[in-house]
Amino acid sequence: MGLSIRAYARHRGVSDAAVRKAIAAGRITPEADGTLDAARADAQWSRNTEAPRVGTRAQAVRVPVPADSTPTGDATATLPTGGASLLQARTVNEVVKAQTNKVRLARLKGELVDRNQAIAHVFKLARTERDAWLNWPARISAQMAAELGCDAHQVHVLIEREVRRHLEELGTLSIRIDG
Repeated sequence: MGLSIRAYARHRGVSDAAVRKAIAAGRITPEADGTLDAARADAQWSRNTEAPRVGTRAQAVRVPVPADSTPTGDATATLPTGGASLLQARTVNEVVKAQTNKVRLARLKGELVDRNQAIAHVFKLARTERDAWLNWPARISAQMAAELGCDAHQVHVLIEREVRRHLEELGTLSIRIDG
């Protein structure tokens, strides 16, 4: 049997609220009966709680954040490294939450589109445009042949060959979508 929360607080020289907060945060763990083993709790407290530092400056570190969660494209967040890992983890968690909420809000406002849907839509538009060009020689060749006074079949073959050549040139373009 260990110390009660109040007795351990007196032992540490802190308030019992601070001890309860440390237990709730998982920085120290009580025994099965709810009491605290002073030696073990002291070790956990030292290991998991950051002591205030006087006269030291925190350095900045860039923490990667998933790019799809940032509508502005900024895929990093600057965090101080002078603190304990628990503080850093909480800070990173809050940054990610804020960026996720920012993306959700942008999506609700209609400022974001689904990448896969956009790619499918562009593909469909390109295919429709290509089909329109492939059907154009059949529609226009007879009119052109009549105006020029030449064979409609020859005009159709000539126009179709040039349209296909042009579409092949356009097909060699490589479009890259960054994301």
